[in-house]
Amino acid sequence: MPKIKLDAIDRRILAALQQDGRLTNVQLADKVGLSPSPCLRRVRFLEDAGVIGGYHASLDRRELGLGLTVFVEVKVQRHDDESATAFREAVKARREIISCHLVSGQSDFLLQVVLPDLSAYETFLLDVLLKLPGVSDIRSNFAIQTVKAEGGLPLDHLPETALSLKSPMD
Repeated sequence: MPKIKLDAIDRRILAALQQDGRLTNVQLADKVGLSPSPCLRRVRFLEDAGVIGGYHASLDRRELGLGLTVFVEVKVQRHDDESATAFREAVKARREIISCHLVSGQSDFLLQVVLPDLSAYETFLLDVLLKLPGVSDIRSNFAIQTVKAEGGLPLDHLPETALSLKSPMD
């Protein structure tokens, strides 16, 4: 559960902003059934509480020449703090790696990598991935087709009548 309790209006605000982060406050207020001032207070509270971590533009990878998405399973040799920190810092420094997850199973990490093409991936694999600190094994899975990407977070699990730790709203 979230650290703060969100009511139905908060959830509507979050859903609307996930759908269109460029809504003006007036448009958002209209969409969620509030007047602009209380709507802005709620948005500011959600931002300050860390529920809204930021706003960004959704870019079309193919239009930008990034036609290859690779899911890379990485196994590391050691799991000590120093090795883990070195690996994480090296991954964070690479713009081609758009997500990295510590996972259970046969691999230790799952990376999502975007590149122009297979040739670029070959170079990235040989010059970068295989040289990441502590890497012992790499398995590459190539996306053939993207069925769904960057969907908004599901909010249906949040309670309907959550009232504690609310902002000074309406």
